[in-house]
Amino acid sequence: MTRYRMFFLIVFAAAVPWSVAQKTAAPVTSLRVYLFDCGLIQGEQPTGYGLKNEDVKNTDMVVPCYLIVHPKGTLMWDVGLIPDSEFKGDQPVTHSDGGETISSPKPLLPQLAALGYRPQNITYVAFSHYHFDHTANASAFAGCTWLVHAAERDAMFAASPKHQAAYSQLRTSKTVILPNSDYDVFGDGSVVIKYTPGHTPGHQVLALKLPKTGPVLIAGDLWHYVAERTAPEAPRGEANREETMASRAAMEAYLKQSGAQLWIEHDPATFHRLRKAPDYIE
Repeated sequence: MTRYRMFFLIVFAAAVPWSVAQKTAAPVTSLRVYLFDCGLIQGEQPTGYGLKNEDVKNTDMVVPCYLIVHPKGTLMWDVGLIPDSEFKGDQPVTHSDGGETISSPKPLLPQLAALGYRPQNITYVAFSHYHFDHTANASAFAGCTWLVHAAERDAMFAASPKHQAAYSQLRTSKTVILPNSDYDVFGDGSVVIKYTPGHTPGHQVLALKLPKTGPVLIAGDLWHYVAERTAPEAPRGEANREETMASRAAMEAYLKQSGAQLWIEHDPATFHRLRKAPDYIE
């Protein structure tokens, strides 16, 4: 090899961004879901959710994140409890405050990268709602198209600057304001966002039709604990308790009509029985 050619290759290699060498996910031919462990909340009291302490055996709340992969694109649904910026490598992060402990075992973005996905290559981002345990890494997805209801977006940017910190960069993102009805993300009925206000003004849930698993409803915080499905009242902290109960009734009717599995996002039993990334559910 000549000195000139060697010099050219060295300069070329230095000029190629590191991201080019990263793994790139292959296209898919059918719908799949990657489920990530994005944390754990401990110390919650069932009485804050309209329940008695004896109604809930395990009060821990898991915090999952989901990547929905469709032949026509990708959707990131909920993005964690603790921002990636707080991690030092792959060391877990834990915070305790007033009897409640939040923790996360690993950052989200490296988990996505290991599968060949990076925020800038993901088509859509959406959140069940804007609370901190669902939006910790939201600004990392500011280059995606954001799917949100107008009432939710308004509430987010009316919140205190402290609460806006995790998602502030979404303010200038390409945004689709959703109707207050079903929204078919990819146009074939397999990924549908359903409007379920109450917990927050524009809370939403995600209905999937998976090729092997069948219909699934990823329910955000419409319910936190399974026992809430029979609770006579909504939790005290809802944005609108009457809307919450109406949204719950509508989704119970949908579950009965569709035969869909219910995935309550914070429910440990549901989370632990499902396959996790790098495996996927189809």
